[in-house]
Amino acid sequence: MLEALKDFLATLSGVPAGQRDADDVPVAAAALLFHVAEADGAASALEVETLRSVLAEEYGLSLDAARRVEAAGEAADAEAVDLYRFTSVLMRHLDEAQRVRFVELLWRVALADGTVHELEDNVVWRVAELLGVSTRDRMRGKHEAMQGTGSVEA
Repeated sequence: MLEALKDFLATLSGVPAGQRDADDVPVAAAALLFHVAEADGAASALEVETLRSVLAEEYGLSLDAARRVEAAGEAADAEAVDLYRFTSVLMRHLDEAQRVRFVELLWRVALADGTVHELEDNVVWRVAELLGVSTRDRMRGKHEAMQGTGSVEA
């Protein structure tokens, strides 16, 4: 009964059931992606556009659904006291290859505006560590993301 009430309230907020809190993989991913985008003090328009694109591509969402998941992720990130809340969700639901892929996605968002601020780099490093992604795979993901964005930063 309580779950039915939660689902009903979620429909009122415009967030589909299954995408309403930080325990959902897309919302946890969105929170981490937003955290990286905002690490340097402000999420640029290019970073936010890339974040939405990543959510739509990776989770098969429409642009409107990606915006709702992004908003839920941003709200969850604002309430969180640490990154573990989100990385633990991903650890439970993603296999090793998917976690490595997620780190590449973090790099895509960080690189979207053409530069990686040292704070963005640090957040990607911390998330990768919490996800059990090796330094080698983290750096490979950065290079893959750089090739995808045409960035020349090392």
